Amino acid sequence: LGIPVHGTIQYHPSLLPRHRGRSAINWPIIKGETETGLTVFWPDGGIDTGDILLQRTTPISATDTLGSVYFDRLFPMGVEALLEAVDLVAAGTAPRLPQDEALATYEAPCGRENARLDWGKPCRQLYDLVRGCDPSPGAWTFCGDQMLQVVAATPQPARDAAGLGGVMGEVLDIGEDGFSVVCADGRLRVTRVRAEGGGKTGAGEWAAGVGLSPGARLT
Repeated sequence: LGIPVHGTIQYHPSLLPRHRGRSAINWPIIKGETETGLTVFWPDGGIDTGDILLQRTTPISATDTLGSVYFDRLFPMGVEALLEAVDLVAAGTAPRLPQDEALATYEAPCGRENARLDWGKPCRQLYDLVRGCDPSPGAWTFCGDQMLQVVAATPQPARDAAGLGGVMGEVLDIGEDGFSVVCADGRLRVTRVRAEGGGKTGAGEWAAGVGLSPGARLT
């Protein structure tokens, strides 16, 4: 790190010191946060712990996914930020702002074990997991003994006690646009899926193709 005459700088796709680690785009979405950003910093040998050179913020909308946040914003913003940072380093005006360790968070890599849908959780949490894992690692569940990836969905919180009926993971209301799954506080409307060994497809089309019927359980 100390070989270059002017030091080494690095890009990280979060607002350090929050969300240190290599899945820094997944976790803010999964946790339902409404803002993220990027940091250009001076690496010091720790895991994303060096002094901050500059930061940029961007909102996370209710429909954003890992893919949209990265490809539409954090990637192009990162290119511009690194060019700006290089200019600051060349001019001798690049700041070195220590990270506040009291605000630091670190998350492990977001892998398959983190992406399984737990139908006992609220629909919004499930929806955020789907968004934060699209396209990778992909939120998933079991339908029988087959793994099914949920690519896109919509939360449907219950408006009253009548909307809380059913068993967690039970499939209801199958239609052309998809199907609903019972969860803790309502339902998750699944609209796009990917079966094992297949490509992405509409959830309604997939359900018709495999003969999915109301009352089936996802686990």
